[in-house]
Amino acid sequence: MSSLLHITNGDSFTQRLGNLRLKGDVITWREMLCEGPTLTNVGSESFWKTRFEFLNKNYKVSKSSFIEKTLKEYRSLCNHKQQDQIVLWFEYDLFCQVNMLAVISWLKTHRKYAEITLVCSGKEDSSDKLYGLNELSDEQLLKRYENKVVLKQDDIEYADYVWQLYCSDNPMRLENLTDFKNYQFDYLSEAVTSHLHRFPSIKNGLNAMENNILQLSLDKNLKDKKELLDTVLKNQGTLGFGDSQYERAISRLKPLFNSFNPVKLTQKGKSILEGQTNYYANIQDNNVYLGGALKYNFLYNNNSDRILKL
Repeated sequence: MSSLLHITNGDSFTQRLGNLRLKGDVITWREMLCEGPTLTNVGSESFWKTRFEFLNKNYKVSKSSFIEKTLKEYRSLCNHKQQDQIVLWFEYDLFCQVNMLAVISWLKTHRKYAEITLVCSGKEDSSDKLYGLNELSDEQLLKRYENKVVLKQDDIEYADYVWQLYCSDNPMRLENLTDFKNYQFDYLSEAVTSHLHRFPSIKNGLNAMENNILQLSLDKNLKDKKELLDTVLKNQGTLGFGDSQYERAISRLKPLFNSFNPVKLTQKGKSILEGQTNYYANIQDNNVYLGGALKYNFLYNNNSDRILKL
């Protein structure tokens, strides 16, 4: 008799999945691999050491918390050796898609015998809105589950290949990918594009996300930092980032604000947004990684939509 394992994209959906009373055990993938350095060998000692150092330094994640939340759940995944059916529950955004690639890469190595299926939320109706799993009704989730996509060996190999490229030191290799439509990942192409837009723009030295924060600050008459944070979260496109990631981004841009109460940009902030001033030299940091690449070793050319190596 086949046995079943569900791997989810986070705690809130794990809780939700419990209410659906589906058969099988549930593991939560507790990571945010879209931020900080990543290594190709998912689950290795060097992989977790690199991740802990990043999370500890940038998010003050303690060793005990990392062990309790992330490593304990990962070890539980390692101990689930019997299941020959594995269902992945992920969403359309960059945050989720990068985690999904890493999980598939790990499964390719460690669970060769298992049938892997994917439930991925995003476009659910005729509107332009993309939906997270928790935004779907129980009925919609069960329907999605019934129609889950079986990942063939080619799909698994491809996801692993994209993961290897994400972890490489040269993002230009990612922008040459054009064959997404041949595989069962409806949102991967958009996620890769969102990732490439995270490199600083040649225009003003800020990336798409940082420019978006400044633009919303200028346009929206926001009364305080909390309102800025809420507005950015609602208008972030396909990144899928959380509060803590945006709080860090806003603190990087702090010199470009006159005030957060109400939210007001400096004159320099406005001229950077208009492309009259370049902020690259002020914000450059040689320790910031996006996957395997150093963020400030590359520039994004908005006119040609290509990455340039510095």
